Amino acid sequence: MNEEVLPVQLQGRDAVVVGIGVSNMALIRYLLQKGARVTACDRRTESDLGERAAELKALGVALSTGPDYLAPLAAHDLIFLTPGMPKHLPEIAQARARGAVVAGEAGLVLEACQAQTIGITGSAGKTTTTTLIGEILKESARETYVGGNIGTPLIERVESIPPEAAVVLELSSFQLQLVQRSPQIALVTNISPNHLDIHASMDEYVEAKKNIFRFQGAQDWVILNHGDELVRSFAQEARSRVVFFSRHGDPGGTDAAFIRNDLVIWRRNGQEYPTLRVAEVKLLGLHNLENVLAAMAATYLAGASMEAVRQVLTSFTGVEHRLEPVRELAGTKWYNDSKATSPTEAVAALQTLHAPIVLIAGGSDKGIPFDPMAALVAEKVRVLILTGPTAPKIEAAVRQGGYMGPVHRATDMADAVRLARQAAAVGDNVLLSPGCASFDAYRNFEERGRHYKQLVQALPE
Repeated sequence: MNEEVLPVQLQGRDAVVVGIGVSNMALIRYLLQKGARVTACDRRTESDLGERAAELKALGVALSTGPDYLAPLAAHDLIFLTPGMPKHLPEIAQARARGAVVAGEAGLVLEACQAQTIGITGSAGKTTTTTLIGEILKESARETYVGGNIGTPLIERVESIPPEAAVVLELSSFQLQLVQRSPQIALVTNISPNHLDIHASMDEYVEAKKNIFRFQGAQDWVILNHGDELVRSFAQEARSRVVFFSRHGDPGGTDAAFIRNDLVIWRRNGQEYPTLRVAEVKLLGLHNLENVLAAMAATYLAGASMEAVRQVLTSFTGVEHRLEPVRELAGTKWYNDSKATSPTEAVAALQTLHAPIVLIAGGSDKGIPFDPMAALVAEKVRVLILTGPTAPKIEAAVRQGGYMGPVHRATDMADAVRLARQAAAVGDNVLLSPGCASFDAYRNFEERGRHYKQLVQALPE
């Protein structure tokens, strides 16, 4: 079997890139710049790809599109995959079996980066934690680049990032499946079932997450959520130094981030540094206290000042599409939580907002049970509005969990907002927290959330 791994010599090599999305367009340009000959593959036809296909042809890239788009994999030994495609497809398995290198853009960034890298993964909280870390390091006057699963792809500029900078990467399980190097500071927020429509099993999903620390050395750091039993167990496999964070009290150890007596505390080498009070945190929800603790641990380890940590943690109010206040209308508050693409993330929103709630949920199916939502829907939701292919599964789960309120089926987001406006009463919170992916109707959760906000803002007084 071919044991070649990244980094590889690209000059004069034949490479195939599967999936022509934003990150892979940047990857293709990087490969061409390095002297590789590139074939780009996509399930969509050339006409569906439109200007993107024309741009690639102008760059001299060969295209393989339509139903047999994966055919070139049989003739290539250097293959780059778009993150969100199943890695166990027969064509990919066959390529691996004959020794082909199968990689992704995030892995190349980690291999090529000369700066300190901080990687964040988890089933929920990744984006908020990543954003907090980036803002704190910038506040500390550190040259900082934020990328991975958010922002703009870093592959085209990674080699120009100076060694004294910091690179903060949100890393999904899809991206981590394809890496052979871990960041120097790795962080796992939590683990719950997710993306089981793409991963072959829950075990595969968990094993992918472990790649964030699997390749670390003894001088690296892994930051783990002590309150998550599965994540806590990762410490037994880590070859690096372990730091726990916990909102439930002191997790022990000479290095830790935790809450005690309403104080957010960082402990390093046994010395405690009370940094702020819980009441000073502007982010809504107990789950966000975990994100705050995780970000504090990562940035202190990266050399941030207490002043910078305090400044950001006491002023940051959240990221777009995550429990984002949209509008107050006729005594009701409307929230956009489109980034809740799993039941666990919807649970966090339901735990945070007070009852009564008018909940809009549903979307495309990721193969995850909706049972975790059931008790909170029964407890706090007055009216449930469902949309998308998962609507019957969600209704069955919440009815089984004791929900007795009305359930409305919406044909699309506009219909869901209309139904919510009709149902909402003074004092209600109207919440879009789908608990599902968006691909039944939108390209991504951002597009879904922005459409929802436009519809809500357009409602008459």
